[in-house]
Amino acid sequence: MAALRDRLSRSRHALVTWDGGCAQDALLKFVSQVQAAVAPGGRVSVENVERLMLSAHTDSSFDAVLLGLVPGSVAVHGLDVLAEVARILSPGGSVLLQEPVDPQTGTRPSADVAWFRSSARLSSALTLSGFTEVTQILEEPVSSQQADGVRELVGPSGSHVASLTIAAKKPNYEVGSSTQLLLSRRPVTGKPTADPAAVKLWTLSANDMNDEDVDLLDSDELLDQDDLEKPPPPSSLRGGGCGEGSEKKRKACKNCTCGLAEDLEEKKSAAPASACGNCYLGDAFRCASCPYLGMPAFKPGEKVVLSPGQLQD
Repeated sequence: MAALRDRLSRSRHALVTWDGGCAQDALLKFVSQVQAAVAPGGRVSVENVERLMLSAHTDSSFDAVLLGLVPGSVAVHGLDVLAEVARILSPGGSVLLQEPVDPQTGTRPSADVAWFRSSARLSSALTLSGFTEVTQILEEPVSSQQADGVRELVGPSGSHVASLTIAAKKPNYEVGSSTQLLLSRRPVTGKPTADPAAVKLWTLSANDMNDEDVDLLDSDELLDQDDLEKPPPPSSLRGGGCGEGSEKKRKACKNCTCGLAEDLEEKKSAAPASACGNCYLGDAFRCASCPYLGMPAFKPGEKVVLSPGQLQD
């Protein structure tokens, strides 16, 4: 009880919860002890833990909340109850909780059997509910008043259940509160100074341009005539069938990507165009100004080659 007095000495308004396992005389005695421990002029409110969710307590209305500390209490405080306690507790307020814990949680053969949380899970529940500085104060065997309630809930298998007292605090702010960030504003004194040695290293002055030790190259002189010519496409880029045929009748594949199709199209467009469209048929179909007069007939697009005898004529 001495530790409880130290925690309640600065509390102006404390809340005590009880459940069906608490005897009336034990509740009255415990409330009187809490009333003597709170700050002078402080108040103590009493609430059934099962009706805490239905209470009309306003936000941040208590400096301290005592859960399950009345002798004989075997209440298990769910996350909804812990969240409600976090709501009605003032920022910086403390909660002191006592609850039966089961170190063998997770080893029960049947999920239908009621069981308690372990010490670690109870601490995690407080943390998940928004509390900080969660500290386990004391873990001891259940009292004689609690033993009857434990046996009623879990039967003879509850012989290993212990009673854990744990403390926590609400952070020093309300959920949803905001505050202005104080950012340090340093006065701007000017541009940062650069290292003179680094500046000299990366500076090229007019005197350096006339220095005989400085060799300046013309960018055009770095390329020769071979560099300006279009390189032939590598064979790995050619599709199947691309470039097949004789040198005079090469063919490009359907989906040519190596440039052969463009080259053949340029050569075809460079051939002399016929004005009447009949030059390839022979002199009987050619006009008077046809450049192919006197030449034999040829296939469209075919390169005309004259024999030496025809050139002499």
